[in-house]
Amino acid sequence: MSGLAVYPGSFDPPTLGHLSLVDQGLTLFDRLVVAVARNSAKASLFTAEERVTILREALAGYDRVEVDSFEGLLVSYARDRGATAILRGLRGTSDFEYEFQMALVNRHLEPGLQSVYLMTDYRWLYLSSTIVKEVAAHGADIGDMVPPAAARALAEKFRKV
Repeated sequence: MSGLAVYPGSFDPPTLGHLSLVDQGLTLFDRLVVAVARNSAKASLFTAEERVTILREALAGYDRVEVDSFEGLLVSYARDRGATAILRGLRGTSDFEYEFQMALVNRHLEPGLQSVYLMTDYRWLYLSSTIVKEVAAHGADIGDMVPPAAARALAEKFRKV
């Protein structure tokens, strides 16, 4: 595969599992846009701007990766960016049903846009942003779960709480 893929998500916060998918995605695509979803209906710990800032720092060494944010339909954003694919990650069967539904809706809305699913590295199968926030909220070390920019941001966020 080649071309541009959009890797969307809430990334609240980004984890090492997310970065693993970026690394894998770059083996398939020439360029990736890591796209932070702005969803006002979903309560987030970090604002979309904060998540973009964290990701930009975490991915600073990746010359074929751009970090952006979007609001609205993912397929519209991907089409406007000229993407040929949407990259998504799967940790296990629990992710599959939702992702399958979304892929079918996206294919209906934008038939030329492919959905590509990759398994995260086995080291991160247990990891989710929700778990990271819970662990960080209790003051435990999350340095082996998130990039340093996210660890600093979480420490700062929970100092203020």
